[in-house]
Amino acid sequence: MKRLSIILIIFTLLVAGGLVWWNFGAGSATAVAEATFLQVAEDTSGFARATEPNNIEFPRDLGAHDDYQTEWWYYTGNLDDGNGRQFGYQFTIFRRALTPDAVTDAASDWRSNQVYLAHFTVSDVANEAFYPHERFSRGAAGLAGAQAVPYRVWLEDWSVEELPSGGVRLLADGGDVALDLLLTQTLPPILHGDGGLSAKGPEPGNASYYYSQVRQETRGTVRIGEETIDVTGLSWKDHEYSTSALSEGAIGWDWFSMQFDNGSSLMFFQIRREDGTLEPYSSGSFIAADGTVTHLTREDWSLEVLDEWTSPTSGATYPAGWRIEIDSLDLVLEGRPLMPNQELNVSTVYWEGASQFSGTLAGQPVSAIGYVEMTGYFATMNGRI
Repeated sequence: MKRLSIILIIFTLLVAGGLVWWNFGAGSATAVAEATFLQVAEDTSGFARATEPNNIEFPRDLGAHDDYQTEWWYYTGNLDDGNGRQFGYQFTIFRRALTPDAVTDAASDWRSNQVYLAHFTVSDVANEAFYPHERFSRGAAGLAGAQAVPYRVWLEDWSVEELPSGGVRLLADGGDVALDLLLTQTLPPILHGDGGLSAKGPEPGNASYYYSQVRQETRGTVRIGEETIDVTGLSWKDHEYSTSALSEGAIGWDWFSMQFDNGSSLMFFQIRREDGTLEPYSSGSFIAADGTVTHLTREDWSLEVLDEWTSPTSGATYPAGWRIEIDSLDLVLEGRPLMPNQELNVSTVYWEGASQFSGTLAGQPVSAIGYVEMTGYFATMNGRI
């Protein structure tokens, strides 16, 4: 599901020609984004929409889909140093098209209707230290972009890139923290919803194309300050593209990903409404160890909040403990964040962090590592750009 409105906060600065042109540093770009966090009544006619199932092809759809308004390549991972020291990371590159038509201007390599935003975080669990970073750039002059063959997504020197030897290399350096990781695929891509078509509301075309690459074996280094640590673990990738938004009355979502010790995985999201109910278009997928997918609807799970945490920075209060039951899978779990403060307070405010879960699946004990994303607790995510 995810990030439908995080990407919508990318600013629409239209200069004389109607195209974005900037070259701010991270701090300036964030300030500009906050200054232009506008209410939206935007005409999306002319953009492509997700309407048909079974429309995803590989490797074609690893790359960018510039005719859709929004897109993201999202990586999270749970890592450790082999001695019990745990880390989490998030690395996401977002793309937003400002106009439905491609820009062609032989006179300048700098003009583009595509803008890019990246979020990069590291959670140092042992020290309860969270490091969030954000960058913006235009999709021109080689500054940012995405391609399918060979697979590569980048924003300046932050990148995920296919290697000739196999796997992808993830590189991000925020100064105080850095990642250099090799991710190796273990299962084919998982298509969510109806053959990759994931509905977000009742409106025609209010849907995304959505797939994941789960249980990617990960090894490499995490740098915290001057300390470089060898790590291994598992990573999760989401790729989603659409021209859609939250429906009227929806304010945010809770998204869960889990990678279990028995080789299975789980993703589900629930869209919260301002009246306290859940959007019926909430959904999910359970992936067995052999890659078999069981699709979940909103009626398949129950979620109880067991604890809360209030951010000293934003004042927002987030769930900080959950009990999850999925009767159709005979699954019962309880989970908590690995550390409470994993709130990004950048051009938008949301919580995204490493978490752990334990319980039973079909009567057998299981545990899981994963990530949780929670939006709309600081301010509604509906109708924002």
